[in-house]
Amino acid sequence: MSQKTSPRIAFQGALGAYSHEACLQVGEDVIPVPCVTFEDVIRTVREGRADLAMLPVENTTYGRVADIHRLLPESGLHIIAEAFVRVRIALMARPGAALKDVKHVRAHMVLLPQARSFLDRHGITSEAAADSAGAAEDLAAADTMDEGVLASAVAADIHGLDVLARDIEDLDHNTTRFLLMSPDIDLTRRGDKMLTTFVFEVRNIPAALYKAMGGFATNGVNMTKLESYMVGGSFTATQFYADIEGHPDDPAVKRALEELGYFTNMLNILGVYPAHPDRG
Repeated sequence: MSQKTSPRIAFQGALGAYSHEACLQVGEDVIPVPCVTFEDVIRTVREGRADLAMLPVENTTYGRVADIHRLLPESGLHIIAEAFVRVRIALMARPGAALKDVKHVRAHMVLLPQARSFLDRHGITSEAAADSAGAAEDLAAADTMDEGVLASAVAADIHGLDVLARDIEDLDHNTTRFLLMSPDIDLTRRGDKMLTTFVFEVRNIPAALYKAMGGFATNGVNMTKLESYMVGGSFTATQFYADIEGHPDDPAVKRALEELGYFTNMLNILGVYPAHPDRG
């Protein structure tokens, strides 16, 4: 009997990044494969150096993750699951440091304004870093007791830092949605509530988008996301990215997708996967 091996999951960022935290939702035994860019993540999986990819697609505070919808259709990968990570910000420092010792912190520029009230209250100055988890790694190698880093508590565990304060973000609802992607599509029904994600390009005819969406309304299919983006440097070649509730084999979804096909030049299903329990 062959022994099951732990999946290698590629993600963008350093060990301890929030994307790494999303990988850990798959299982504590996963093998994280850090990558520099989203393109590197996709390439790493396509070249067989990782089994799966974990990519962020949207955040409740900042909206869509830039460029990700452009990359997904051409990635050759398929969505098999979704993950939600609450962006909990921890202040960490070298072992032995106390909160009163920390005068300056580094973090990704997106995190700094999210902890502004805490930093101001404690008189701590801040500086943007390229990557919060990378800043934690740098701090672990430094010889200073008056500097800290804002990052996920996972980064502190990995890099041997002490967490001096937890959950210091101003907003308690900031959440990032991630997609777990595989080279192989899985169309099986793996949960009571399934989602289907697809991209399409409407035909260049009057009211094409209105007519294309009509099939979902008349068949009672809930569309939870619809976003447009330009392709090929053209203002007329607009593609749309959509999430709907349901499985392509559901009669209502099947009818809606068939009707959509009449008004599109292209329709590509990116994945069929269970809805995460934390989905609102």
